[in-house]
Amino acid sequence: MDFAQAELSNAVFNDCDLLNATFESTNLEKADLRTASNYVLDPELNRIKGAKFSMPAVVGLLSKYDIKIDL
Repeated sequence: MDFAQAELSNAVFNDCDLLNATFESTNLEKADLRTASNYVLDPELNRIKGAKFSMPAVVGLLSKYDIKIDL
């Protein structure tokens, strides 16, 4: 799924598997990704102000930094 440059503000991703989804210059402000999984998106390249995330999937926001996180 290619969500590049998509307008997804206030979108609700209910139980969505976002494996291989592309987010670049995407507006996700106030979007609800709490029940979504397998997403990887760069907060520096996307608008995420007010978006809702849950653990452990929110770790996908940090994937580009190649860090280890213990849950």
